[in-house]
Amino acid sequence: MDVVTSPHHITLGDRPLVVCDIDEVVLEFLSPFTVFLRSHNYDLLPRSFRLHGNIVSLLDGSEMDKEQVYAFEDVFFANQHLWQKPAERAVETLHALSVDADVVFLTAMPPRHHGVRRKLLDQFGLAFDMIASEEPKGPIVAKLHNRRDLPVAFVDDIQRNLLSVADHVPECLLVTMMANTDFKPFAPPPIGAILAATDWDHTGNILRQHFATAKSKDVSPVA
Repeated sequence: MDVVTSPHHITLGDRPLVVCDIDEVVLEFLSPFTVFLRSHNYDLLPRSFRLHGNIVSLLDGSEMDKEQVYAFEDVFFANQHLWQKPAERAVETLHALSVDADVVFLTAMPPRHHGVRRKLLDQFGLAFDMIASEEPKGPIVAKLHNRRDLPVAFVDDIQRNLLSVADHVPECLLVTMMANTDFKPFAPPPIGAILAATDWDHTGNILRQHFATAKSKDVSPVA
C-alpha cells in the first residue's frame, strides 16, 4: 500500500474540493484516546485545549510528561483500528458531498501509520484519498488546489491549521468543527473568516451553500 505524503499523488476532477482533517473531525479521537489511556491507568481531563498537562496517572495523580504523551499517541495510532470510529454523521455527510465535490483527507498523523488508518477508513466506507503529513497544512492544500477556479473548503479542529490554510489559500472556505463535546468549550474562538460548525450536518449545509453560491456567480445573466 502506497503511503501518500504529497498532493502530487492525487488527481482531482473538475469540481469543488473539500479537504478534511481526520482526528476529531472524521474520526473520533479524544473519546477513544481517553478510553485507551484508562486501560493503561491514566486519564485525560478536560481542563484546557491540549493533551500535555491534562493526562494524569490514576494511581498517584501525576501528570504525564511530553515524551510520554508522544509515546502513548504513537502506540494509539499504531492500534487505532481497535479504538477509533467515525464521528456522528461523518460518513453520510461526506458521501453526500462527494456527489458534487472531491473529498481529500489531510491528517497530521505520522506517515508510518498511513496503512493502518487507510484500512480503518476503508472499513467504514471512507475510501477517499488521504495525505498523511506532519508538515504545515497550508502549503499542502495550496499545492492540492493549485489555484483552480473552483470552490475549495477546509475542515479542521485546530486553529493553527485553519490559519495556515488561510495564509496559503485565501479563497478557501474555512470551517472549524470537532466531535468531542467535553473539550469543545476550551477551543479558541474562531477568528478571521473561520466559520464554526456544531456537527457534520451543520458542516454539510455550510459547504453546500458555499458551492451553490460559487456556482450561481458563474452563471451569466441572460441578456
